[in-house]
Amino acid sequence: MKNLSFILVLFFVTLVGCSPQINDIYIAPSGVNTSQANKNPVFNSIKEGIDKVNLLREEGYDDLITLHLLAGDHRLFSPIVISANLGPLKIIGAGSDKTSVKGSEKIDIVWEKHDDEIWVANVTKDVGFDQLFVDGKMQILARYPNYSELGGHWQGHAADAISKERVNTWANPKGAIVHAMHRGEWGGFHFEVSGVDEDGGLILKGGHQNNRPSEMHATYRMVENVFEELDTAGEWYLDKESSRLYYWPIAGTDLKKAEFEVVRQKHLFEIVGSEENPVENVVIEGIRFEHAQRTVMEKYEPLLRSDWMMYRGAAVFIEGTENVSINDCEFTELGGNAIFVSNYNRGTIISNNHIHQIGASAVSFVGSPNAVRSPSFQYGQYVELSEMDTIVGPKTNSYPSNSLVDNNLIHRIGRVEKQTAGVQIAMAMKITISNNSIYDVPRAGINIGDGTWGGHIIDYNDVFNTVLESGDHGAFNSWGRDRFWHPNRNELDKLVIDNPEMPKWDAIHTTIIRNNRFRCDHGWDIDLDDGSSNYHIYNNVCLNGGLKFREGFNRIAENNILVNNGFHPHVWFKESKDVFMRNIVFTEHKDIRLQGWGKEVDYNFFPDKATLLKTQEKGVDVHSIYGDPLFIDSKIGNYSLVNDSPAIEVGFNSFSTDVYGVKNESLKMLAKSPEIPKIFFGVSSDSSAEYKWLGSVLKNIETMAERSASGLDNTAGVLILSIEENSTIARSELKVNDVIISSEEDEITTVEDLMKSFQNNNWKGKLNLQVIRNQKEISVILITK
Repeated sequence: MKNLSFILVLFFVTLVGCSPQINDIYIAPSGVNTSQANKNPVFNSIKEGIDKVNLLREEGYDDLITLHLLAGDHRLFSPIVISANLGPLKIIGAGSDKTSVKGSEKIDIVWEKHDDEIWVANVTKDVGFDQLFVDGKMQILARYPNYSELGGHWQGHAADAISKERVNTWANPKGAIVHAMHRGEWGGFHFEVSGVDEDGGLILKGGHQNNRPSEMHATYRMVENVFEELDTAGEWYLDKESSRLYYWPIAGTDLKKAEFEVVRQKHLFEIVGSEENPVENVVIEGIRFEHAQRTVMEKYEPLLRSDWMMYRGAAVFIEGTENVSINDCEFTELGGNAIFVSNYNRGTIISNNHIHQIGASAVSFVGSPNAVRSPSFQYGQYVELSEMDTIVGPKTNSYPSNSLVDNNLIHRIGRVEKQTAGVQIAMAMKITISNNSIYDVPRAGINIGDGTWGGHIIDYNDVFNTVLESGDHGAFNSWGRDRFWHPNRNELDKLVIDNPEMPKWDAIHTTIIRNNRFRCDHGWDIDLDDGSSNYHIYNNVCLNGGLKFREGFNRIAENNILVNNGFHPHVWFKESKDVFMRNIVFTEHKDIRLQGWGKEVDYNFFPDKATLLKTQEKGVDVHSIYGDPLFIDSKIGNYSLVNDSPAIEVGFNSFSTDVYGVKNESLKMLAKSPEIPKIFFGVSSDSSAEYKWLGSVLKNIETMAERSASGLDNTAGVLILSIEENSTIARSELKVNDVIISSEEDEITTVEDLMKSFQNNNWKGKLNLQVIRNQKEISVILITK
């Protein structure tokens, strides 16, 4: 039959008097004008086009074939599978603003009134879905608390979300979904309700989505898919047992004319081959990918000993490929991951894409544990040295390598899952992440889960507004709990003394972080956590959170600018071989439990004499100096140095500080930039200036009038001049005209003192303050996010 079909196509082309152009195939959505096809074959679905390519390959046609997806909505009723025999192949849309691939179906609905606000309709019994779109806009699954863009975690959370008192008001909670943060805020958990126990509590299944199990966070909880919580416009609820859809329309919605779409597919494209028979030379471009299901209740797997568990799947799933490119596409309104590069892949390029409004991670490179020698999968696990495979490097080739993520705009991701990243790397080698703008993310913008096998290059990225819904992380975050790492620190110390090259058994190539701009207001700008080893970090601008090195080896940080913060060395080994030199810092080093100061910590530039002397008391920075670094214009974020900057005396080399993020002009017009901070410390600061902080405006108490009005004992403290609505400060007990006099038991006399305390303790997520209000001293706990 396939041969006959091919012959008929050739006969048809001959009959109409033109030569066959089998290198171009056109796919037209239903009802779309096909004039663009220019007498080439036209098919009514992408699947039919893929079947045609299969037929041509079977007939021995080896040249490049291009599938042109004409403008319109291409709806999928199963994932498009691109297998090894199809390349070389291009699938090209008319532009991401014109051509969309959707995992949703349009449904016709006849509505009737349920009550004054809610309408109800029967739906087909086999139509199950987890997202509803009305006239192209996603509606809110009935939830408590109600959705609020400024509501923090899940855009609204409450301690009583699943209290027995609230559960008692629900007639049938079966099928409800509970979302809760990890107690340590290391990601989230997701549960499905299967019933109610005899004590009135929920019976939950799930909670498998985090590799460091814990109880639910006491406050950061949200529940959805409960009929009784359908109490505001834009919410909906599907009663699966009765196949009845309930909906509270947004004002102005004409239910008779509105278009209703329900999401049915988990994956949209699956590009899948193997190392032995890879998919080769496939290009996807000019397409908007929309409407894929959530995957929170799917099977998750641990990514070695990082905190991560992850679903190995995405809207576009890539495995067993060579030279696959995804360019100039848009990924939006997806319930799970956008792009997942799994196991063996070489030469993957992901460039010039706009990825936003995503349930989970944007771009993930994750290899197979089968490629890891003697892998461990949870924090407390360890393979004894006597049983360990001690060969250096990977065991197999089942991992992504030599791949590029360039010039992508990534924002508003992790809308459902919180253990997510703009770019995630685990069990991979030599991945380059460059020229990306990544912001508005619940956790890290860029995350590396382990040291296997390094060689990554991270440069010219703009990463900010990060760690919005998690804790103890950074804008850039990494771990390195590799073969050398042991959960018992005494055992770990002995291992690395006896085997000093062991950290490089897995981190075999140096990872380079250079020429980036990072900002994290709820953690560190660059956070190299447990075991992270073999890094070279230079020419970065860190706008708020500073740089942290925790227990690892062979890391060099040089020529970085750490605005309003500094260096955080934590629990170092005696012979870590770490280097911190020729950096511009604004605070003393914040060391915690060090056994030694590494190979060299010196020749750094400090803001003032007191800060330098306090650091030198630690036995480091003998040749470091202090002063005004003389930035060209720090107010607009230009931290390049003037020619006679004193920082040059310690070997600091000025570098360009205006080259971050997307360069693609159309994406650049859409991209945001981070807020540029005022400098708090040193001679560059202004003691009389007003400073913005967490939605408030602050100033130093400077005059006798200010002192008298506040009832202070001396002319010192920090006065709150104003507070923005819905800001972090507005959600606290602080008020306008309060004077902050103490933070974490440290005396606060100036804004500089407050900022030092904030930078030292912000990773905890809260500050214990003493405040003068109405001439009385009170205690206030400030939650800093």
